Amino acid sequence: MIKTIAYKEFLQMVRDGRVKWAAGIVFCLLLASLVVGLRHYQDLSAQHELAQNKVREQWLSQPEQNPHSGAHYGTYAFKPKTFLSSVDTGVEPYVGAAVWLEAHNQNQFQARPAEDATAVERFGQLTAAVVLQILLPLLSILVSFSVFAGEREDGTLRQLVSLGVKPSHLAAGKALGVAGALAMVLVPAVVMGVIALTLLTDLAEARADLGRMLLMGAFYLLYFGLFIGVSLAVSARARSSRLALVALLGFWIFNSLIAPRVVSDLSRVLFPGPSNFQFESDIKLALQYGVDGNTTYREVEKKRRAEVMAQYGVDNVRDLPVNFAGIRLQMNEDWGYEVFDKFYGDLYQNFRRQNRVQQISAVVAPLLAIRSLSMGLAGTDYYLHQDFAERAEMHRRLEIKIINDDITFNGAEAGREYVNGIDVWEKVPPFDYQMKPVSWILGNHQVSLLMLLLWFGFAGVLLCWATRKIEVV
Repeated sequence: MIKTIAYKEFLQMVRDGRVKWAAGIVFCLLLASLVVGLRHYQDLSAQHELAQNKVREQWLSQPEQNPHSGAHYGTYAFKPKTFLSSVDTGVEPYVGAAVWLEAHNQNQFQARPAEDATAVERFGQLTAAVVLQILLPLLSILVSFSVFAGEREDGTLRQLVSLGVKPSHLAAGKALGVAGALAMVLVPAVVMGVIALTLLTDLAEARADLGRMLLMGAFYLLYFGLFIGVSLAVSARARSSRLALVALLGFWIFNSLIAPRVVSDLSRVLFPGPSNFQFESDIKLALQYGVDGNTTYREVEKKRRAEVMAQYGVDNVRDLPVNFAGIRLQMNEDWGYEVFDKFYGDLYQNFRRQNRVQQISAVVAPLLAIRSLSMGLAGTDYYLHQDFAERAEMHRRLEIKIINDDITFNGAEAGREYVNGIDVWEKVPPFDYQMKPVSWILGNHQVSLLMLLLWFGFAGVLLCWATRKIEVV
């Protein structure tokens, strides 16, 4: 019976010209966004590899000079692109993709497309994630708002109930029929994505991304399923198709347009962050007077100078068996590390609190849950950006430590005139960032996963309740 009902609903939707036009438009948008996203991924991946190799080549090709000059010359760390970033760009247009690693400074990220975007572009980009999160739920509403209400108005619902069809079978059959209609849009896109994955990536990377893709697909199916459940439940209880459509469009507008903006503003109100100017000013002030505001760098340097001379048993810096310039440079770095750890740590913590507010707020809008999970699996969420920034900073500190140690232990006789070249440049390893495993991603988004499951369960319970008490007139 369930199979018969599902087949009937599917055929009815396929033959409906409005459904075909709506599904065709959504499919074309999804296909276009996937093609553009894949092309963008391919171009950026090639640029990333080229830039990374070029930066390493430039680092190694520096002439012989004082190694500290090489530390100021610096290098760049580029955030790697994942295949699924072609589906969901996440926060990357706003946080940047590259950071300059140099002596004395922990720099903020560069290459933020949102800074150069027009007002229209900042309103939103057409990505596959936008189609899946906003347009496909709208399509599911358009194809299902009249499933029960329309049959009640036509008088066919009374006939179905009079034949002894169980409400649970009726709900399951109609849900499967609606899902089949949506599958006509989703299945071709998934097939194209899998084919592109195998063609554009190597075997090892494809295997890793395939797992993420399947998990992302499962989460989106839950998201579509809850919209089908809610739509059918409203259709079952509404007095007319028009009323059902109005109620469901209201839910869609709140979920897709109102809630994300309101929750974003709410998170900033609850956990306000400093402006970029204020952040940079506070760091500059702390570098002069310390984190506590009462200690200067000169005081720390004087104390450290006395400790080093006592350690080597000399009364004058010139008599040290090591180059104090290297020790002083590293001491200056350590002084800055304390400041950077304090201010960047507070900034990261504040962003994580804002993200947690948005995850919890998914209790009123499932879009917030699927958006968080989608960005996480695509490798374009804030948590991965923070991890990359921290790893890049660790590499910067390693780079500077290697250079300062070389000055300290190899430049004692030459003093400030000490020079070196390829020997010290090669000691600095190339920066290599490894993507995080799925378990780490889900650990950061466990609240969003819980909210998505709760919404899916709620939709199922709501549909069962609505069909059990369905009115045929």
